[in-house]
Amino acid sequence: MQPTFWANKTAITEFILLGLVETPGLQPVVFVVFLFAYLFTVGGNLSILAAILVEPKLHTPMYFFLGNLSVHDVGCITVTVPSMLGRLLSHKRTVPYGACLTQLFFFHQLVGVDCFLLTAMAYDRFLAICRPLTYSTRMSQTVQRILVAVSWACAFTNALAHTVAISTLNFCGPNVIDHFYCDLPQLFQLSCSSTQLNELLLFAVGFIMAGIPMALIFTSYIHVAAAVLRIRSVKGRKKAFSTCGSHLTVVTIFYGSGIFNYMRLGSAKLSDKDKAVGIFNTVINPMLNPIIYSLRNPDMQGALWRVLTGRQSLA
Repeated sequence: MQPTFWANKTAITEFILLGLVETPGLQPVVFVVFLFAYLFTVGGNLSILAAILVEPKLHTPMYFFLGNLSVHDVGCITVTVPSMLGRLLSHKRTVPYGACLTQLFFFHQLVGVDCFLLTAMAYDRFLAICRPLTYSTRMSQTVQRILVAVSWACAFTNALAHTVAISTLNFCGPNVIDHFYCDLPQLFQLSCSSTQLNELLLFAVGFIMAGIPMALIFTSYIHVAAAVLRIRSVKGRKKAFSTCGSHLTVVTIFYGSGIFNYMRLGSAKLSDKDKAVGIFNTVINPMLNPIIYSLRNPDMQGALWRVLTGRQSLA
């Protein structure tokens, strides 16, 4: 029986996800660790969002983008981890073909939005530090919404292109994926047909989704660094660097793990390193973001404390 939605493109109807570990004794440990990571990530990011909504001091463009980033981090981990936990509980490793491609689409949609949101945050820092006199007009609420809408549109186009392209491949042989979620490198390895065009698409779109944003972020921070170094006040210089340091840390982790995962498709065999990178992409990054953005931010720490204790802001 062939899938009706992906008509006559594949001879198999489901994939088998091996998960992170195959040793039965380790699976309860993995379940507990990832359940805790999921709850911590969702709780942390929703707390960040709540703090931004209730604290007047945080009603600024930077925190508007951070709130959107928190929502997408919750979505990113929700697309991958709950289904993995469900398979560990049920001991059922099979995933329908359509469900696998659906997971692929939503994962790339959410990660793609993150790429552009991080770029928008860098642009916001550039305007705030290098163009303070025109900051309020250049980063108005309308501009913020346009940037988020464009991020969604570009990410949707990227995710749809990859999903449609992967659906044209023939899967007629092995259907075992040595990973805990469906992604492009693993599916390329299982295809019975040539994946050359798919890989070219990945590199071409990857340049737009990652190369251009990285170049814009790098350029923004060159200007920011030059402007900060001209600040005579040590306190002012320290404050400017601290607001940018958190964002740069997130950018480094996000793009570093993404480049390692998708720019080495020529590897003959995918290894456990790919699982580790997958954990970074889907679990570690979303889990670290609330910690990184609140660690050296007194305003965020105060707002989070008021959210957790139920106190009202004095502002």
